[in-house]
Amino acid sequence: MTVPPGNLADRPAAHGVSSGIAERRDAGPESGATARPDDLLSELLRSVRLSGERVAAYRPPPAFSLGFAGTGSLHIIEAGDLELRIDGRPRVERVRAGDVVLVPRGDPHHLHDAGRGPAGPEPARWLCGTFTIGDPQAGHLLGALPGVIVLGAGRAPAPEGLEVARRMLLIEMDSPSQGSAVMISRILDLIFIQVLRAWAAGDDAEPNWLAGAFDPQIGLSLTAIHRDPGREWTVEELARVCNLSRSAFAARFTARVGTPPAGYLAQVRLDAATELLRGTSLPIALIAERVGYTSEAAFSRAFKNRYRTPPARWRRDIRGH
Repeated sequence: MTVPPGNLADRPAAHGVSSGIAERRDAGPESGATARPDDLLSELLRSVRLSGERVAAYRPPPAFSLGFAGTGSLHIIEAGDLELRIDGRPRVERVRAGDVVLVPRGDPHHLHDAGRGPAGPEPARWLCGTFTIGDPQAGHLLGALPGVIVLGAGRAPAPEGLEVARRMLLIEMDSPSQGSAVMISRILDLIFIQVLRAWAAGDDAEPNWLAGAFDPQIGLSLTAIHRDPGREWTVEELARVCNLSRSAFAARFTARVGTPPAGYLAQVRLDAATELLRGTSLPIALIAERVGYTSEAAFSRAFKNRYRTPPARWRRDIRGH
């Protein structure tokens, strides 16, 4: 998380899908329902432009060990017992039929056979969906999530409707037709969101923006920040949005989100700045004003602290000239 500027003079100014591809591997809304006014998860997923990419069915031979890396992954375990290891971490997760495993950040990981000889469980079988991020600069939103989320027996329950979604994926894989690629992409998107919802609503959710979004009070302040990051927000104003006292709000925000309000606001402002730097030709000074800084110098200091390069150079590098 980005720390807020230490200089009081740096206080901000006042301001008013990709295609899906089905594979089988034997070895290795615009109208209708009304959206919630504080639907932060939808807003942030739109900004990340996360999209289901492809799905594959795995039925490997015994004693397998398969590696996955480079993209967000979703494993729907259909049969067998497997061990999941995130590379570089000692903890091993035991997963079995009915479990859902989400690796949202794309951390390299391996799935191993956990069977116990000839009398062991049914051979392992699972579906694996992958995801792409349309805006790599917004990837830290997913980076704030845990390395792996496991739902199922003995844990937070798997999402409702998962079995229906799984069957729909199999239909599109077994009998592909016109529109199957988009169907697979949309189904993966739905499952991804369902898993995030189920995890964030659980008691063991780690502090981050998603857990905060599901808090009925802190979620209101997060929505306010994301919708108007350039406003001169104070802790008192954000506390009023949540109908909490200043001290109660600050403590609850930090506990749910994992960083103080000022630090989170600073991060969101710089996110907004990168969008303007990449997508517009606005002068740096005007961008600084729009995202809530009183001076170009204050903005440049904050930007360089996070990206290790001045905003003008960052813009040149991202555009390739």
